[in-house]
Amino acid sequence: MSTTPTRGILTAAAAVILAAAAIGGTAAAQAAGTNGQEGTTSPSGTPHETDTALADAFNGVSRNTVWKQTSKLKLNFPTYHTEGIAYSQDHIFLSAVQITEPTVKYATPQGGYDRTPGKGIGHLFVMDKAGNLQKDIVLGEGDMYHPGGVDFDGTNVWVPVAQYRPNSSAVIYRVDANTLTVHKQFEVKDHFGGIVLDKQTGHLVGNTWGSRRFAEWDLRGKQLSTWQNPNFLIDYQDCQYVPNSKMLCAGVTNLPQTAAAGGTAATYELGGVAMIDLKTRSVIRDVPFQQWSTAGHVATRNPFKITASGSHLTMTVAPDNGEEGNGTEILTYEATVTPAK
Repeated sequence: MSTTPTRGILTAAAAVILAAAAIGGTAAAQAAGTNGQEGTTSPSGTPHETDTALADAFNGVSRNTVWKQTSKLKLNFPTYHTEGIAYSQDHIFLSAVQITEPTVKYATPQGGYDRTPGKGIGHLFVMDKAGNLQKDIVLGEGDMYHPGGVDFDGTNVWVPVAQYRPNSSAVIYRVDANTLTVHKQFEVKDHFGGIVLDKQTGHLVGNTWGSRRFAEWDLRGKQLSTWQNPNFLIDYQDCQYVPNSKMLCAGVTNLPQTAAAGGTAATYELGGVAMIDLKTRSVIRDVPFQQWSTAGHVATRNPFKITASGSHLTMTVAPDNGEEGNGTEILTYEATVTPAK
């Protein structure tokens, strides 16, 4: 890799301290009400979540919801293959993978893998709100160079960096959104391509290759549970936490075309967004999203975040790679819905 980030390699004792600090930071973020999606503080000083605006508004989204593109922000630096996006008060964070040697499928699986590891560089781009690059944080180690979907908990940006192949391994990082200090939290077995922090439990929830399985860990990396994805409509690419103990995930499924449209060599991108209950582990609402980028990709192909102000929803996405179309553009869509009762 051309550069290396500042990394805090955790000892067992340091992990305990950092876990407590992360939980404390999350509680502080809830009390502060970051981005209008967090909770408030009770008279006793204990943070709790009361703002259900985003969940309520998304429950009003349907296939007939009218989304209008209201802005397009072109990024004027190399962005490679974009993966996840998150917003803090001062920064935009965009994860991306730079492939230097593509993976190659084996004729038959070798060592439990279906392809070679390939080579690449994982990036977490830090921008100001105008999209100007402020810092390029390089993440990953060894064969783990593929950042996935990211999430901001009010204090830290959580980033999984995995091998670029299923059934492999990943390392989970947290990046302080103010100081931009990088901390290696823990490593996990299997490819995890997305992550959120459940602010009610203080636990992390990640999704594997194709989002076919979810796992829950404490902040020291102890796996607490795992479950299969009950939904087969799309593969989730980027997720975010939603009060109370929910998450919104967006993604894409590549479907084969008819023979007249090119057959299996010409796939159709079906996009969509789903809200998942982290307590019951069920899909609450699942809707298609068929808006298209400059390069012709469905908008929910990779980076995705959404906010709500009453019944008004604002979605930001960045589906195009740096070398496609007009380069990576952050697209904003807005819609007004009738919130669920």
